[in-house]
Amino acid sequence: MALSLAMKIFKNHLLKGELKTGEEVAIKIDQTLTQDSTGTMAYLQLEAMDIENVATENSLAYIDHNILQAGFENADDHEFIKSAANKYGITFSKAGAGICHQVNLEQFAKPGQTLLGSDSHTPTAGGLGQLAIGAGGLEVAVAMARGFYFVKVPKVFRVNLTNRLNKNANAKDIILYILGKLTVKGGTGYIMEYTGDGVKSLSVTDRATICNMGAELGATTSIFPSDENTLAYLKSQNREEDYVEISADPGAFYDETIDIDLSKIVPAVAKPHYPDQYAVVGDLEKIKLDQVAIGSCTNSSYMDLMKVAAILDGRKVHPDVSLVISPGSATILEKISENGALATMIKAGARILESGCGPCIGMGQAPKSDGVSLRSFNRNFKGRSGTMDAKIYLASPETCAVSAVLGYIADPSELDYQENFPKDVDFNHTDAYFIRPEDDHTKRIKETIKGKNIKPFPKASKASDIDKKVVFKAGDGITTDDICPSNAKLLPFRSNIAYLSEYAFTTKIDDFKKRCEDMDGGVILAGENYGQGSSREHAALIPLYLGIKAVVAKSFARIHRSNLINNAILPLVFEDPADYDKIDEYDDIRIVNMKESIEKDSYFLEDLTKNIKIKLKSDFSEREKQVLLEGGYLAYAKNLVLE
Repeated sequence: MALSLAMKIFKNHLLKGELKTGEEVAIKIDQTLTQDSTGTMAYLQLEAMDIENVATENSLAYIDHNILQAGFENADDHEFIKSAANKYGITFSKAGAGICHQVNLEQFAKPGQTLLGSDSHTPTAGGLGQLAIGAGGLEVAVAMARGFYFVKVPKVFRVNLTNRLNKNANAKDIILYILGKLTVKGGTGYIMEYTGDGVKSLSVTDRATICNMGAELGATTSIFPSDENTLAYLKSQNREEDYVEISADPGAFYDETIDIDLSKIVPAVAKPHYPDQYAVVGDLEKIKLDQVAIGSCTNSSYMDLMKVAAILDGRKVHPDVSLVISPGSATILEKISENGALATMIKAGARILESGCGPCIGMGQAPKSDGVSLRSFNRNFKGRSGTMDAKIYLASPETCAVSAVLGYIADPSELDYQENFPKDVDFNHTDAYFIRPEDDHTKRIKETIKGKNIKPFPKASKASDIDKKVVFKAGDGITTDDICPSNAKLLPFRSNIAYLSEYAFTTKIDDFKKRCEDMDGGVILAGENYGQGSSREHAALIPLYLGIKAVVAKSFARIHRSNLINNAILPLVFEDPADYDKIDEYDDIRIVNMKESIEKDSYFLEDLTKNIKIKLKSDFSEREKQVLLEGGYLAYAKNLVLE
């Protein structure tokens, strides 16, 4: 049978199970990555698995999120992660090296391999032909300890690209267009695989931008073939030896197909407050800007920043606009400092930030009250910027740069600029930011270093009968930013679940923790796509800590669903979505015969307040059922060995 590229890599890494859509399989994981916002929990969980060395070919621990050290908390986290890397044989990337996905693309991603990362934007590496999947920290910990990952075989969605982009359009405009067509849940259950003659017109970093924001579609991952463009990119990074040509078989089967003519793609934005709120820039009124931010793992590549410098050359940022630029890696920052592009940005009035995630994850640069910010980032959820009433638009770096000069959201064609800079550049990576693991185990530390900000993670218990109240009835599109807010004040406490629990759901209600304490835990009700956004496991650990036993929703985002199961919180779905309207906050509900219900995938929710019964369902794999019944993935996987 002719295979898609994604299924080829699945087949080459299959350890257990049948490669059939919807079936759960175990695949071999070649590489893992963590970052400091999710990494502390991952390494605490890895430590609980009692191993001596990671089982992967290469595991990396990046410091890129919480690099603003306003107090001891972030530094405590970094020291703990550094010590865990030393103990278990993991490469440690110091603060300043850059954003994990950009650095990984440049220096470590390999075509045809698998990568599991504790960050939802791990699929960035799909731009290089790697099968890269975002997951919760516990799943990454298990992958490091055991070398495998369990996943339900997704469907494959073919995105067939023809022709090539016009001058003023960017790969960002392609993925914004796709999001506008398919929505933030349109990729759920799919791998997005890019094919067609238009692929060859896109550079690896163009492809990486598209794969990065495939996470916003809810897709398991996104992937491009590895071809001559991949080879050229790897040569530029001085690692030609990692090149492998790999693509789909002729006549490969795809579950869905969408055709996109690249010549018709135009500069666009995502309007507040979701990445799928697509609008053509030319159709907008002149929306006055207060801030422009260029960077993030989506659009901070060398080529993106050189285009920004070309636009800013000889111009000044508008007096009413604050322009901030964060290069994606130390390698890129070094190169633009050598060739004069950095000086061009500074002369134009841009503020240059450290190579890291920065404002994309709410670490600084919050807009003013009711401010309007245009960003080359991947998410614009309400409050994520650090300012609840700010209006955040997403766009390409070119659109951002032109708009920063003009003071309003503008099409790049409104300014004349020339891309008179070399496209073929060789990058010489400094190794000063990396601490490589010792091969000699006797030279490694025996105990990790835990400062006072490192707190134990809450332990799951076996799924059991539920007799609780509905503590919160949420609507559609609840994000992990809603469950566990992300901003500069809270990010330093990602190692402290008890502290973070004070802020659970504060983007929606201000008393969630008190409700849970007063009612001794409970159940959450929700609408469509509950848990979309970041892979942060904290969005499951906080409800676990507060005694939440189940979330009953119309549908779930993939990673968050897994995180709930891994912590033995039941993610259950209404058999009839209309039943959502029959239950109210504070209703007393009961779900009994839990063991039998889980085994049979059949549940009845009794609303004792309304005196009604509602049918629920799940689609747990046999392994997921065992995880729930045994008290979470850590308990299940600690001594698990695949036959």
